[in-house]
Amino acid sequence: DPDAELRKIAEYPPETATAGLQDIYRARDVNPDLMVERIKEIKASGVITAGSLTPQRVEKFIGPALDAGLDILVIQGTVVSAEHVSSSVEPLNLKQFIADLPVPVIVGGCASYSTALHLMRTGAVGVLVGVGPGAACTTRQVIGVGVPQATAIADAAGARMQHLLETGQYVNVIADGGMAYGGDLAKAIACGADACMVGSPLAKAAEAPGHGNHWGMATFHPELPRGTRVRTQTIGSIREILLGPANENDGSLNLIGGLRNALATCGYESIQSFQKCEVMIAPALKTEGKKLQQAQSVGMG
Repeated sequence: DPDAELRKIAEYPPETATAGLQDIYRARDVNPDLMVERIKEIKASGVITAGSLTPQRVEKFIGPALDAGLDILVIQGTVVSAEHVSSSVEPLNLKQFIADLPVPVIVGGCASYSTALHLMRTGAVGVLVGVGPGAACTTRQVIGVGVPQATAIADAAGARMQHLLETGQYVNVIADGGMAYGGDLAKAIACGADACMVGSPLAKAAEAPGHGNHWGMATFHPELPRGTRVRTQTIGSIREILLGPANENDGSLNLIGGLRNALATCGYESIQSFQKCEVMIAPALKTEGKKLQQAQSVGMG
């Protein structure tokens, strides 16, 4: 029963949360049987089933995952390279590994044109774009690496077009992190993303297991944590967060409704056409004419 451990994580005071997470995750390695059980459970509901593994462990666990019916594999780390180098173990040949798999693979992260193109050339169907923008991530402070998310998405979109010209293959750009509101999704698509991966918005759902808390995959790293547990609170059901109806006016509910409204307002009918809209840097958009909201801490204040 994981709920006891999840409640323990939720109740840690901020000053001991990281150490507590390390203790809990250190005490338990990935259980292949439980992984298989969860994949089958999700698969049985009739949805496309995806699973995420790090480059270091993907070869160990991919067999049971495929046997359980995995539909999409995500190979994910802070930054992933197609040419791993190691002096202690046989490194993963990402291009060969992807070519041999019977399921499509998404890889990431990356945050530049060259890295995105590098990953696209492995045969991946999608790349995760974003280093450090997530609500719980501290990578940018811990290792000093990161790119503003709008720039990273636009650069990866440029790499996508170059790869398309070279090979005729369209690789999906997935904006990963830094999106809390419907307007954030719209801006990510406008910058060139085909899809968005969100974490903290889903952690706000009543169905989420974190009891109003959110933490990432590097938060509990045993030697160099690159994330923190953040309190998100619970604001509605997962359906209300994604599809509405919304009873708040800040854009945190009905994310898809916000995205659809953005497309309609700008005169576009599809995600790919919306990627061609005009984009500008305008810090005043959130503050212009909003003095009353700011003074009263409502809406965009």
